[in-house]
Amino acid sequence: MSAAHLKQLCEETYTKLKKVSMEVERYLNQVTLSGLVTASGDPEEFESYYRNYLSDLRHLLVYCENAYERLGVSLRRARFNEEFAEEVLYQVYHTCINNFYYPKGEVYDEDGRYSYTGQDAIIFRKQVTPELQQLTLSLSKVFEQMRDDLQYYETDYITKKRMQNERAQA
Repeated sequence: MSAAHLKQLCEETYTKLKKVSMEVERYLNQVTLSGLVTASGDPEEFESYYRNYLSDLRHLLVYCENAYERLGVSLRRARFNEEFAEEVLYQVYHTCINNFYYPKGEVYDEDGRYSYTGQDAIIFRKQVTPELQQLTLSLSKVFEQMRDDLQYYETDYITKKRMQNERAQA
């Protein structure tokens, strides 16, 4: 991958992560657990579910903020460090993207069959408030683009690093 392409990928990822962070932070600043539970109408059934959902969103926010800050550092350096940039993009894939699609609280799943039909691929475990549903579905579109852009960092990047280490040790 050329340095110019890598830098562009970093810039695009930086912009997307900043957008995600702003949207999640805005949502978290305006919502409360008790408000969500009250809106559901069934406190016993929904309190644990919404607690897990909010926890997952807070973790996602921290991962995305850390990643876009590191990308910002990479982009502001006088000399663009390709190795550092690739390491950050790898971390974006394995923390931000994976934590969005596989939330620890298992509050929703992705059904990949829907992604090819243009339908929303996120399947909620319980009915959520319209605002939370809209936030999650809008985030899924951004994360889907990032996942497509960064799929190299899922496995190929590690394979390349292992081969470099083996050559260096030989």
